[in-house]
Amino acid sequence: MKFKPEMLKAYFVCGSQDVPEGQYETIVDAAIEAGITAFQFRDKGQDSTLSPIDRAAMAMKLRGRCAEAGIPFIVDDNVELAKQVNADGIHVGQSDEKIQQVVAEVGDQMIVGLSCSNAEEVNAANAIEGIDYYGSGPIHPTGSKADADPVIGFDGLKQLVNLTERPIVAIGGITVDDLGEIVKTGAAGSAVISLIAQSHDIPGVVKAMLQA
Repeated sequence: MKFKPEMLKAYFVCGSQDVPEGQYETIVDAAIEAGITAFQFRDKGQDSTLSPIDRAAMAMKLRGRCAEAGIPFIVDDNVELAKQVNADGIHVGQSDEKIQQVVAEVGDQMIVGLSCSNAEEVNAANAIEGIDYYGSGPIHPTGSKADADPVIGFDGLKQLVNLTERPIVAIGGITVDDLGEIVKTGAAGSAVISLIAQSHDIPGVVKAMLQA
């Protein structure tokens, strides 16, 4: 699947650790049905309810659902799993597998995303061929990521957008009220966990993301 910036408009990131036990598949299905533009499989940490075997099986299942919906299925920080399920993309953080290594291994077959939270990281990434987009934030404090970087806010996001020609998706503690402000910074969209995973109105949230 070829990368397009509009894939970042309503980007849902989720793992079993982000939802009530037994609800993972149901919530992801609801988000896909509602019209998300990309899904990132990010199942990790001590609160994950999936064993390694179950994780691979779930990834394969959700990868199929995304293919049916025509949206990219992106794996977080696990090149082996991404290759195993023939994912559309891989997303890595600054402290995950080295980005040059990831690009060399799968960059010609998969969409490649990189987390960049400050000017130094964006400038360094700009010099590396083969990265499709950056995930930048956090916009607000977030409870979904224990090792989150310092908050950058809308002003910090705008500064990072101005440093690169690559599309940026905003991340971190994003609410429905933030969606319009994020678009004003020049970012291509928003990547969210809790906003969708903990919503009682998933279609309403996704619609707001798409219309921002």
